[in-house]
Amino acid sequence: MSNPDKPIIGRFAPSPTGPLHLGSLYTALASFLHARSQQGKWLLRIDDLDTQRNVKGATDAILTTLDTFGLHWDDSVVYQSRCLAVYHDVLNELAKNQLIYPCSCSRKMLASTAIYDGLCRNQSITADSLYALRIKTDSRLISVEDGLQGLISHNIAKQYGDFILKRRDGIVAYQFAVIIDDDRQHINQIVRGVDLLTETPKQIYLQQVLGLPCPDYLHVPIIIDQHGYKLSKQTQATAVNLTRPQGVIFELLGLLKQNPPSELQYASVTELLDWAIEHWNIECLKNIKQVTA
Repeated sequence: MSNPDKPIIGRFAPSPTGPLHLGSLYTALASFLHARSQQGKWLLRIDDLDTQRNVKGATDAILTTLDTFGLHWDDSVVYQSRCLAVYHDVLNELAKNQLIYPCSCSRKMLASTAIYDGLCRNQSITADSLYALRIKTDSRLISVEDGLQGLISHNIAKQYGDFILKRRDGIVAYQFAVIIDDDRQHINQIVRGVDLLTETPKQIYLQQVLGLPCPDYLHVPIIIDQHGYKLSKQTQATAVNLTRPQGVIFELLGLLKQNPPSELQYASVTELLDWAIEHWNIECLKNIKQVTA
């Protein structure tokens, strides 16, 4: 858990696969308000490792959107794509300690397998083969007390098996990169969507293996549409409207259960954020998994 005597450092880490939609801005706002309400820093990282999914111009659109909505970050923006040497140094260290291994299994081979059974753990893989790198998991129980969703406990080996740290196409996996990045940026408080809740135990497992501190986690609800679908790029969620930032912020504060007074409906973005920081109460989101836009 984070040391209460240390300054709070939070972050927002979008992927540049398109412009921010209402759901992603909702998470950004929650993260921003939680850090600022504790006089903490709020950092921005662009998770751009998955080059196949990156969209040209998306990073600039994300920065413009955050700026338009008054969500100004501290320090310089960090880009994962510029940290490849760091990830590979850690992978080399894990390999030296025999904690990871190459896996040549294709998606087709694993299509009917929910949990990887360690097929390649003791196999020899030729140097010219395409292979992923998997972490050796053990039977330890990983438990985390999420600040909003309560206790989560997973046995990584039984529920996931040896999971991937580097893909067959050479791309470093999200689970691995994110814990390296959070440690390098000294992140001690992570506010993100509840859709990532089940990924957290795997990340904590890696933190334990690497001897890294574990931040505090708070998983906020996701926004769903009238049909019950999560707002996301996969469901063609539209880019957030930049022409009326005050109205959008006011709407999002309502979805965050902050109940802004009606007289603030036409306030400026700065006034809305100042009010929200002063009155922020994340407990209003406790045990809520989704809200409807």
